[in-house]
Amino acid sequence: MAWALTAAETAFRDEVRDFLARELTPELRAAGRRSSGIFSDYEYGNRWHRILARRGWSVPHWPVEHGGTGWTPMQHYIFSAELAAADAPARAPMGPGMVAPVIIAFGTEAQKRAWLPGIRSGEDYWCQGYSEPQSGSDLASLQCKAVRDGDHYVINGTKIWTTHAQYANRMFCLVRTALGGKPQQGISFLCFDIPAPGITIRPIISISGDHELNQVFFDDVRVPAEGLIGEENQGWTIAKYLLQHERGGAWAPMLRARLRRLQAAADAAFLAGDPHEADDMALRLAEAECAIDALEATELQSLRAQARGEPHGIRPSMGKVLGSELRQRLTELGVEIAAHYAAADLPLDDGLQGGALPVPEDAVFSMSAYLNDRAASIYAGSNEVQRNIVAAHLLAN
Repeated sequence: MAWALTAAETAFRDEVRDFLARELTPELRAAGRRSSGIFSDYEYGNRWHRILARRGWSVPHWPVEHGGTGWTPMQHYIFSAELAAADAPARAPMGPGMVAPVIIAFGTEAQKRAWLPGIRSGEDYWCQGYSEPQSGSDLASLQCKAVRDGDHYVINGTKIWTTHAQYANRMFCLVRTALGGKPQQGISFLCFDIPAPGITIRPIISISGDHELNQVFFDDVRVPAEGLIGEENQGWTIAKYLLQHERGGAWAPMLRARLRRLQAAADAAFLAGDPHEADDMALRLAEAECAIDALEATELQSLRAQARGEPHGIRPSMGKVLGSELRQRLTELGVEIAAHYAAADLPLDDGLQGGALPVPEDAVFSMSAYLNDRAASIYAGSNEVQRNIVAAHLLAN
């Protein structure tokens, strides 16, 4: 970290490090290193979530009355940095970081009692029903319909790019409940259990070979109307609130951890090679480190603004653009360092079962990470859309 910690912050950092030394097993660390997506496979990510839940640290950013820690913004940042440095598995944000803030802000007391404890403990695992085949970045054009029928809504349509739907037991979903007027005016936000009669989940295998994504089909699916968050046709306001949480957060700790592994891989790869190539790669890694430092400074400014109670504004959009593009740049460097080893096609979980990989671990990881992260500038709102949000804000002020 590029700043001086107070005595209290140093003590907190040491507390986190002691906890990680005790609880973060070699198997979980390996799973964290080998995750090519934005979060780990369900088995490891959810196991780690439950360990954190036992310590009371699974949802630190929630209000204290719902199980949060009451940490300062700097403590949250230290916590993220220490988890990333220790190679802890990145946990899926759909429950703790996306739908939970919506439930807390817009849900009824009954909905909070029904859903928040399971998210906090890891018992419940959520997926997000937003994008559709013809409605990606233009989310307001979605057509998946929900018609009120007594105490239920009947859903027909499809959702796509639904991450980890194959593991989820609950879904939060945007559906069209009215036609006419502006497209944003007829959208509602529903939460319900899955699987359910009429729901079909079909896998989408990504170019990296990962099964993270799915297409979900709804054929006269009946869900309880008590799963409506807020008012009917208020869903667009709620969706925008959720997207601030999806795009926000700290990118620098994760990027710094990945850079550390790249630097070690480069040292090993160029040990007996051309010194000019080694110097060139060292310079490029140093440039990446400077970019991470700059992003970290921006995130710390945002922390200070948050501590003052200022609204998020365009900061989530700025962070999403800078963080995702830097993430992609690091994966490109990783493939260059791996060279011909990047073409190796080996299951990364071999080593998790006790076996040794026949090629450097980071080399095998490099190509899957590169391919997976091509989507980083698209998900959570494409970077082109984020630049438009930033530009519109600046031009209006």
